[in-house]
Amino acid sequence: MVQITLPDGSQRQFPGPVTVAEVAASIGAGLARAAIAGKVDGKVVDTAYPIAADSEVAILTAKDAEGLDVIRHSTAHLLAYAVKELFPDAQVTIGPVIENGFYYDFSYKRPFTPEDLAAIEKRMAELAARDEPVVRRVLPRDAAVEYFKGMGEHYKAEIIASIPANEDVSLYREGGFEDLCRGPHVPSTGKLKFFKLMKVAGAYWRGDHRNEMLQRIYGTAWASKEDLQNYLSMLEEAEKRDHRRLGRELDLFHIDEHSPGTVFWHPRGWAIWQEVEQYMRRVYRDSGYQEVKAPQILDKGLWEKTGHWDKYRENMFTTESEKRDYALKPMNCPGHILIFKQGVKSYRDLPLRYGEFGQCHRNEPTGGLHGIMRVRAFTQDDGHIFCTEDQVQDEVLAFTRVLQKVYADFGFKDIIYKIATRPEARIGSDEVWDKAEAALIESLKATGCEYEISPGEGAFYGPKIEYTLKDAIGRQWQCGTMQVDFSMPERLDAEYVGEDGARHRPVMLHRAIVGSLERFIGILIEQHAGALPAWLAPVQVAVLNITDAQADYCREIAAKLQKALPNQDLRVVTALGSQKITYKIREQALQKPPYILVAGDKEKAVGSVAVRARGNVDLGVMSLDAFVERIARDIASKA
Repeated sequence: MVQITLPDGSQRQFPGPVTVAEVAASIGAGLARAAIAGKVDGKVVDTAYPIAADSEVAILTAKDAEGLDVIRHSTAHLLAYAVKELFPDAQVTIGPVIENGFYYDFSYKRPFTPEDLAAIEKRMAELAARDEPVVRRVLPRDAAVEYFKGMGEHYKAEIIASIPANEDVSLYREGGFEDLCRGPHVPSTGKLKFFKLMKVAGAYWRGDHRNEMLQRIYGTAWASKEDLQNYLSMLEEAEKRDHRRLGRELDLFHIDEHSPGTVFWHPRGWAIWQEVEQYMRRVYRDSGYQEVKAPQILDKGLWEKTGHWDKYRENMFTTESEKRDYALKPMNCPGHILIFKQGVKSYRDLPLRYGEFGQCHRNEPTGGLHGIMRVRAFTQDDGHIFCTEDQVQDEVLAFTRVLQKVYADFGFKDIIYKIATRPEARIGSDEVWDKAEAALIESLKATGCEYEISPGEGAFYGPKIEYTLKDAIGRQWQCGTMQVDFSMPERLDAEYVGEDGARHRPVMLHRAIVGSLERFIGILIEQHAGALPAWLAPVQVAVLNITDAQADYCREIAAKLQKALPNQDLRVVTALGSQKITYKIREQALQKPPYILVAGDKEKAVGSVAVRARGNVDLGVMSLDAFVERIARDIASKA
């Protein structure tokens, strides 16, 4: 007898070995039709997988995340099947699942065209409609090598030849196409209904630039037509919000070939930067941080002590002076420890909080650079807290509450919390890890947050919380972090004098809220589609005249507005040319200021302005004082 335990705890018994599909059928015909794969004792398997011993079994459908991954994996094979039917001379290489989709790399004598992609997608739909069974078989490695060589699939043969000789390999066949794969796969091609091919890009064979450039076809696949359409709509909206395009259109910044991976900030973009930095500086001050500044260049020996040299050497910029090797800092933490070590610290000094807007450099590969989101030179709102073990929970709790307010002020209400726990390779005793992990968990519970556990994904030196934003169109951005570090204070010999008069190691908490300011500003631009709220907008007010007769009056308005608020100069521009007012309004609206003020003879005569809010909303005529009150409320409320 084989006893199957289902996720709800119920059990079913079978007289002998049973497949996942048969288990699904025993539960109900609807589930049997919907089954994509199974999960047997935690392992995702085909529906044809035989279960010969008592097991815990779950049936996966397209509604399950793991079921959706199986659909995407199988759709990658469907793509290769279609390419081979249309272009028999093409050689297939690899086709993995990626976020929201899949890709497959091909070697072919000419570039694939948009027309080719359309033809491939059409053939994929035809193959899916055939509802051909997807069948697995196993071959010895050497037999599989010869099999693919015989078909002229030399890339596949090379992949298989790299597998140890004593291992068998699995192949999956659907119709006239057979591919090397571990699986699992859907039971038949008819399960693959909602997909779209997105683009073609270049990719080196095995990621090595010395090898042949292959053609990578990207696609996406979903559980339903609605999900597919929502995703495509999101991509369309993301294209409209692309910070690189908006950066050019709004004259905020540019990236130059003379310094790849670094940002040239224009006056309007730098105005946004300053608002973000000064806001975060106030957060530092109000949260008990002391702002510090550490050097950008530090001796190689320090990076060896911290362990960064071994882990990050390839991504570090180095230099040499007087026969000493130095590196530009890729992170700020070692510098803060060196500051902490100056002078004797007492337990009475703890927690000690340092904050820095520290510029870091990482030698990212050219292919990984992306506007201001992924750069080689960036500034972090970096902070480090030196505390005792007993203070960790309170510090994390206070930090999370501050982070929530900051994100809300920037327009982000939806935060995802993940706690990454101890990996297998780690330092420190289990007792210390227990205490650190419990402190992180309890701190989130105290704020009422729902959180996920990411088992084994903590750093070797301690657990961490990752704070991820969800933006206006549903994309996720991991920005904030709180990391518990037992290692670096030990490596760099940081200590404090305890209440017992003995020397103790402090716990070091690495924390960031916005992370890289460059990346965060890119996220803000996309979150707001360039239409930043009044407090962040690079131009807050545009003042326009109808005729030359009001030019001096508009200059006077602009000058008064710039100095109208007690603690902030408003960012005001004027457009006083001879163009028609409709043209000037249209041109200024493209720059997305929160307000446009228009003055004609009537407004000049009574000392008023006609006010338009962003989105061509006519607010009517009001006095300058009334307008100042309005924009002051907007700025104060972060509306």
